[in-house]
Amino acid sequence: MAFTPSVLQQSSSSTTTTTTRAAICASSSSSKKSSNLAVRRTSRGRKVTATVMASSSNKVEPAIIIGGGRVGQALFDMGVEGDVIVKRDDEFPSSPSSGPIFVCTRNDVLETVIEKTPANRREDLIFMQNGYLDSFLQSKGLEKNTQALIYFAVAKFGEKPTDGVTSVNPEGLTAVTGKWSDQVAARFHNGDLSCHVKDAAKYRASMLEKLIWISAFMLVGAQHPGATVGDVATTHKSEVEGLIKELVQGVADINDVTFEAGTLERLLAYADSVAHFPTAVKEFEWRNGFFYNLSTQTMQQSKDDPFPKHTAMLKAINAI
Repeated sequence: MAFTPSVLQQSSSSTTTTTTRAAICASSSSSKKSSNLAVRRTSRGRKVTATVMASSSNKVEPAIIIGGGRVGQALFDMGVEGDVIVKRDDEFPSSPSSGPIFVCTRNDVLETVIEKTPANRREDLIFMQNGYLDSFLQSKGLEKNTQALIYFAVAKFGEKPTDGVTSVNPEGLTAVTGKWSDQVAARFHNGDLSCHVKDAAKYRASMLEKLIWISAFMLVGAQHPGATVGDVATTHKSEVEGLIKELVQGVADINDVTFEAGTLERLLAYADSVAHFPTAVKEFEWRNGFFYNLSTQTMQQSKDDPFPKHTAMLKAINAI
Protein backbone atom coordinates (compact mmCIF):
# COMPACT_ATOMS: atom_id res chain seq x y z
CA MET A 1 0.00 0.00 0.00
CA ALA A 2 1.31 3.41 -0.90
CA PHE A 3 2.15 5.52 2.09
CA THR A 4 2.04 9.27 2.36
CA PRO A 5 3.55 10.30 5.69
CA SER A 6 2.08 13.00 7.88
CA VAL A 7 5.05 15.19 8.75
CA LEU A 8 5.15 18.28 10.91
CA GLN A 9 6.64 21.25 9.08
CA GLN A 10 7.29 24.68 10.56
CA SER A 11 7.68 28.03 8.86
CA SER A 12 10.68 30.22 9.55
CA SER A 13 8.49 33.11 10.75
CA SER A 14 9.33 34.28 14.24
CA THR A 15 5.73 35.28 14.96
CA THR A 16 3.64 32.51 13.49
CA THR A 17 4.30 28.78 13.23
CA THR A 18 2.40 26.79 10.61
CA THR A 19 1.91 23.07 11.15
CA THR A 20 0.91 21.05 8.11
CA ARG A 21 -0.33 17.49 8.50
CA ALA A 22 -1.06 15.53 5.31
CA ALA A 23 -2.90 12.24 5.06
CA ILE A 24 -3.75 12.09 8.75
CA CYS A 25 -5.80 9.03 9.55
CA ALA A 26 -9.22 9.68 10.99
CA SER A 27 -9.37 6.44 13.01
CA SER A 28 -7.66 3.14 13.70
CA SER A 29 -11.04 1.49 13.11
CA SER A 30 -11.58 -0.01 9.67
CA SER A 31 -14.98 1.69 9.57
CA LYS A 32 -13.43 5.16 9.61
CA LYS A 33 -12.13 7.08 6.61
CA SER A 34 -8.89 9.03 6.25
CA SER A 35 -8.93 12.81 6.35
CA ASN A 36 -6.52 15.60 5.51
CA LEU A 37 -6.04 18.27 8.12
CA ALA A 38 -4.02 21.46 8.15
CA VAL A 39 -3.42 22.79 11.64
CA ARG A 40 -2.06 26.26 12.23
CA ARG A 41 -0.35 27.03 15.52
CA THR A 42 0.11 30.63 16.52
CA SER A 43 3.19 31.86 18.31
CA ARG A 44 1.06 32.02 21.43
CA GLY A 45 0.32 28.33 21.13
CA ARG A 46 4.00 27.56 20.75
CA LYS A 47 4.83 29.48 23.92
CA VAL A 48 2.34 27.41 25.89
CA THR A 49 3.88 24.22 24.53
CA ALA A 50 7.36 25.42 25.42
CA THR A 51 6.23 26.11 28.98
CA VAL A 52 4.91 22.57 29.36
CA MET A 53 8.06 21.18 27.80
CA ALA A 54 10.14 22.98 30.40
CA SER A 55 8.54 20.84 33.10
CA SER A 56 10.04 17.71 31.52
CA SER A 57 13.72 16.88 31.80
CA ASN A 58 13.79 15.38 28.30
CA LYS A 59 13.27 16.86 24.85
CA VAL A 60 10.59 15.20 22.77
CA GLU A 61 12.16 13.23 19.90
CA PRO A 62 10.52 12.55 16.52
CA ALA A 63 8.50 9.35 16.63
CA ILE A 64 6.46 6.99 14.50
CA ILE A 65 2.84 6.68 15.61
CA ILE A 66 0.96 3.62 14.40
CA GLY A 67 -2.81 4.05 14.52
CA GLY A 68 -4.65 7.13 13.38
CA GLY A 69 -7.55 7.08 15.82
CA ARG A 70 -8.24 9.40 18.73
CA VAL A 71 -5.20 8.44 20.81
CA GLY A 72 -2.81 8.29 17.87
CA GLN A 73 -3.88 11.73 16.69
CA ALA A 74 -3.58 13.09 20.24
CA LEU A 75 0.01 11.83 20.47
CA PHE A 76 0.75 13.39 17.09
CA ASP A 77 -0.64 16.70 18.31
CA MET A 78 1.70 16.53 21.33
CA GLY A 79 4.67 16.00 19.05
CA VAL A 80 7.46 17.71 17.19
CA GLU A 81 8.77 18.23 13.69
CA GLY A 82 9.61 14.89 12.10
CA ASP A 83 6.75 12.90 13.62
CA VAL A 84 5.04 10.46 11.28
CA ILE A 85 1.61 8.92 11.79
CA VAL A 86 0.45 5.88 9.81
CA LYS A 87 -2.60 3.66 9.71
CA ARG A 88 -2.23 0.14 11.02
CA ASP A 89 -2.41 -1.33 7.48
CA ASP A 90 0.16 1.05 5.95
CA GLU A 91 3.71 0.00 5.17
CA PHE A 92 6.25 0.77 7.86
CA PRO A 93 7.81 4.21 7.19
CA SER A 94 11.55 4.54 6.55
CA SER A 95 11.81 7.77 8.53
CA PRO A 96 12.49 8.51 11.29
CA SER A 97 14.95 5.62 11.22
CA SER A 98 15.37 5.54 14.98
CA GLY A 99 13.45 6.56 18.08
CA PRO A 100 10.20 5.55 19.75
CA ILE A 101 7.31 3.87 17.93
CA PHE A 102 3.94 4.38 19.60
CA VAL A 103 1.46 1.59 18.93
CA CYS A 104 -2.05 3.05 19.23
CA THR A 105 -4.16 0.20 17.87
CA ARG A 106 -6.57 -2.39 19.18
CA ASN A 107 -5.12 -5.51 20.74
CA ASP A 108 -6.38 -7.76 17.96
CA VAL A 109 -4.07 -6.21 15.35
CA LEU A 110 -0.90 -6.19 17.44
CA GLU A 111 0.49 -9.27 15.72
CA THR A 112 0.10 -7.60 12.31
CA VAL A 113 1.76 -4.43 13.57
CA ILE A 114 4.74 -6.41 14.87
CA GLU A 115 5.07 -8.36 11.62
CA LYS A 116 5.13 -5.14 9.59
CA THR A 117 7.83 -3.65 11.81
CA PRO A 118 11.42 -4.41 10.71
CA ALA A 119 13.17 -6.77 13.11
CA ASN A 120 15.79 -4.18 14.04
CA ARG A 121 13.05 -1.69 15.08
CA ARG A 122 10.81 -3.97 17.10
CA GLU A 123 12.56 -3.17 20.37
CA ASP A 124 11.39 0.42 19.87
CA LEU A 125 7.68 -0.48 19.85
CA ILE A 126 5.72 1.10 22.71
CA PHE A 127 2.57 -0.79 23.69
CA MET A 128 -0.26 1.31 25.12
CA GLN A 129 -3.21 -1.09 25.03
CA ASN A 130 -5.58 -1.98 27.86
CA GLY A 131 -5.44 -5.52 29.15
CA TYR A 132 -2.87 -8.15 30.01
CA LEU A 133 -0.15 -8.14 27.35
CA ASP A 134 2.67 -9.97 29.13
CA SER A 135 2.08 -13.46 27.75
CA PHE A 136 1.59 -12.17 24.23
CA LEU A 137 4.73 -10.02 24.33
CA GLN A 138 6.75 -12.91 25.74
CA SER A 139 5.64 -15.09 22.83
CA LYS A 140 7.05 -12.44 20.48
CA GLY A 141 10.27 -11.92 22.42
CA LEU A 142 9.19 -8.38 23.28
CA GLU A 143 8.58 -8.74 27.01
CA LYS A 144 11.15 -6.01 27.78
CA ASN A 145 9.56 -3.47 25.44
CA THR A 146 8.21 -0.18 26.71
CA GLN A 147 4.65 -0.33 27.99
CA ALA A 148 2.44 2.59 28.97
CA LEU A 149 -0.58 2.49 31.23
CA ILE A 150 -3.01 5.12 29.97
CA TYR A 151 -5.30 6.97 32.37
CA PHE A 152 -6.32 9.76 30.05
CA ALA A 153 -9.29 9.92 27.69
CA VAL A 154 -9.83 11.47 24.28
CA ALA A 155 -13.57 12.13 23.89
CA LYS A 156 -13.53 12.93 20.17
CA PHE A 157 -11.05 12.75 17.33
CA GLY A 158 -8.85 15.84 17.34
CA GLU A 159 -9.78 16.94 20.86
CA LYS A 160 -7.23 17.46 23.60
CA PRO A 161 -7.00 14.52 26.04
CA THR A 162 -8.48 14.79 29.52
CA ASP A 163 -6.07 13.61 32.19
CA GLY A 164 -7.39 10.94 34.53
CA VAL A 165 -6.57 12.78 37.73
CA THR A 166 -8.79 11.91 40.67
CA SER A 167 -9.58 13.10 44.16
CA VAL A 168 -7.40 10.29 45.52
CA ASN A 169 -4.60 10.73 42.97
CA PRO A 170 -4.47 14.39 41.88
CA GLU A 171 -0.95 13.70 40.60
CA GLY A 172 -2.40 11.38 37.96
CA LEU A 173 -2.15 7.64 37.40
CA THR A 174 -0.67 7.27 33.91
CA ALA A 175 2.57 5.27 34.09
CA VAL A 176 5.27 3.86 31.84
CA THR A 177 8.17 1.44 32.03
CA GLY A 178 10.93 0.34 29.68
CA LYS A 179 13.48 1.68 27.22
CA TRP A 180 11.50 4.69 25.98
CA SER A 181 9.93 5.64 29.33
CA ASP A 182 11.49 9.10 29.39
CA GLN A 183 10.31 9.84 25.85
CA VAL A 184 6.77 8.72 26.62
CA ALA A 185 6.73 10.92 29.71
CA ALA A 186 8.21 13.89 27.80
CA ARG A 187 5.56 13.66 25.08
CA PHE A 188 2.73 13.33 27.57
CA HIS A 189 4.07 16.28 29.54
CA ASN A 190 4.20 18.21 26.28
CA GLY A 191 0.47 17.58 26.05
CA ASP A 192 -0.03 18.75 29.63
CA LEU A 193 -0.66 15.20 30.85
CA SER A 194 0.78 13.47 33.89
CA CYS A 195 3.04 10.43 33.53
CA HIS A 196 5.07 8.49 36.08
CA VAL A 197 8.14 6.45 35.12
CA LYS A 198 8.21 3.18 37.09
CA ASP A 199 10.48 0.18 37.36
CA ALA A 200 9.19 -3.11 35.99
CA ALA A 201 7.90 -4.50 39.31
CA LYS A 202 5.96 -1.38 40.30
CA TYR A 203 4.61 -0.98 36.79
CA ARG A 204 3.36 -4.58 36.79
CA ALA A 205 1.40 -3.99 39.99
CA SER A 206 -0.11 -0.82 38.50
CA MET A 207 -0.94 -2.65 35.27
CA LEU A 208 -2.71 -5.45 37.11
CA GLU A 209 -4.58 -2.90 39.18
CA LYS A 210 -5.97 -1.24 36.07
CA LEU A 211 -6.75 -4.66 34.61
CA ILE A 212 -8.79 -5.35 37.73
CA TRP A 213 -10.57 -2.00 37.33
CA ILE A 214 -11.65 -2.50 33.74
CA SER A 215 -12.51 -6.18 34.20
CA ALA A 216 -14.52 -5.61 37.38
CA PHE A 217 -16.43 -2.51 36.30
CA MET A 218 -17.24 -3.86 32.85
CA LEU A 219 -18.37 -7.23 34.20
CA VAL A 220 -20.58 -5.82 36.96
CA GLY A 221 -22.03 -3.35 34.46
CA ALA A 222 -22.82 -6.22 32.10
CA GLN A 223 -24.99 -7.77 34.81
CA HIS A 224 -27.17 -4.68 34.55
CA PRO A 225 -27.78 -3.83 30.86
CA GLY A 226 -27.38 -0.16 30.09
CA ALA A 227 -25.39 0.60 33.24
CA THR A 228 -22.61 3.18 32.99
CA VAL A 229 -19.40 3.16 34.99
CA GLY A 230 -21.03 5.73 37.28
CA ASP A 231 -24.03 3.46 37.82
CA VAL A 232 -21.72 0.62 38.80
CA ALA A 233 -19.84 2.85 41.24
CA THR A 234 -23.04 4.01 42.96
CA THR A 235 -26.09 1.80 42.45
CA HIS A 236 -24.06 -1.43 42.26
CA LYS A 237 -21.20 -0.36 44.52
CA SER A 238 -21.32 -3.37 46.83
CA GLU A 239 -21.09 -5.75 43.87
CA VAL A 240 -18.08 -4.09 42.31
CA GLU A 241 -16.32 -3.64 45.65
CA GLY A 242 -16.72 -7.34 46.41
CA LEU A 243 -15.41 -8.31 42.98
CA ILE A 244 -12.44 -5.93 43.18
CA LYS A 245 -11.45 -7.28 46.60
CA GLU A 246 -11.68 -10.84 45.28
CA LEU A 247 -9.53 -10.11 42.23
CA VAL A 248 -6.93 -8.17 44.20
CA GLN A 249 -6.55 -10.91 46.80
CA GLY A 250 -6.41 -13.71 44.24
CA VAL A 251 -3.88 -11.98 41.99
CA ALA A 252 -1.68 -11.08 44.97
CA ASP A 253 -1.67 -14.71 46.13
CA ILE A 254 -1.20 -16.39 42.75
CA ASN A 255 1.10 -13.91 41.00
CA ASP A 256 3.07 -12.78 44.06
CA VAL A 257 2.19 -9.15 43.43
CA THR A 258 2.25 -6.43 46.08
CA PHE A 259 -0.29 -3.70 45.47
CA GLU A 260 0.14 -0.28 47.01
CA ALA A 261 -2.22 0.42 49.87
CA GLY A 262 -5.55 1.96 48.89
CA THR A 263 -6.31 0.00 45.72
CA LEU A 264 -10.08 0.00 46.24
CA GLU A 265 -10.19 3.73 46.95
CA ARG A 266 -8.04 4.49 43.88
CA LEU A 267 -10.20 2.45 41.54
CA LEU A 268 -13.49 3.85 42.82
CA ALA A 269 -12.12 7.40 42.50
CA TYR A 270 -11.05 6.72 38.90
CA ALA A 271 -14.54 5.47 38.15
CA ASP A 272 -15.87 8.88 39.20
CA SER A 273 -13.68 10.54 36.55
CA VAL A 274 -15.13 8.38 33.75
CA ALA A 275 -18.62 7.93 35.17
CA HIS A 276 -20.30 8.50 31.79
CA PHE A 277 -18.47 5.61 30.09
CA PRO A 278 -20.68 2.67 29.02
CA THR A 279 -19.95 -0.84 30.28
CA ALA A 280 -19.54 -4.08 28.33
CA VAL A 281 -17.31 -7.13 28.50
CA LYS A 282 -14.94 -6.73 25.55
CA GLU A 283 -11.60 -8.17 24.42
CA PHE A 284 -12.16 -11.15 26.71
CA GLU A 285 -8.81 -12.73 25.86
CA TRP A 286 -6.94 -9.65 27.08
CA ARG A 287 -9.10 -8.67 30.05
CA ASN A 288 -11.44 -10.97 31.98
CA GLY A 289 -9.87 -13.97 30.26
CA PHE A 290 -6.73 -13.44 32.34
CA PHE A 291 -8.66 -14.10 35.56
CA TYR A 292 -10.74 -16.92 34.10
CA ASN A 293 -7.57 -18.68 32.95
CA LEU A 294 -6.17 -18.43 36.47
CA SER A 295 -9.42 -19.92 37.79
CA THR A 296 -9.25 -22.79 35.32
CA GLN A 297 -5.59 -23.53 36.01
CA THR A 298 -6.14 -23.49 39.76
CA MET A 299 -9.20 -25.73 39.69
CA GLN A 300 -7.36 -28.20 37.45
CA GLN A 301 -5.06 -28.70 40.44
CA SER A 302 -8.09 -29.74 42.53
CA LYS A 303 -8.08 -26.40 44.35
CA ASP A 304 -10.92 -23.95 44.90
CA ASP A 305 -11.64 -21.25 42.35
CA PRO A 306 -9.76 -18.14 43.49
CA PHE A 307 -12.33 -15.94 41.75
CA PRO A 308 -15.78 -17.49 42.35
CA LYS A 309 -17.67 -14.19 42.03
CA HIS A 310 -15.91 -13.43 38.76
CA THR A 311 -16.64 -16.88 37.34
CA ALA A 312 -20.29 -16.73 38.39
CA MET A 313 -20.76 -13.32 36.74
CA LEU A 314 -19.17 -14.56 33.51
CA LYS A 315 -21.57 -17.50 33.46
CA ALA A 316 -24.52 -15.19 34.12
CA ILE A 317 -23.90 -13.32 30.85
CA ASN A 318 -22.89 -16.46 28.92
CA ALA A 319 -19.32 -15.22 28.47
CA ILE A 320 -17.99 -18.71 29.27
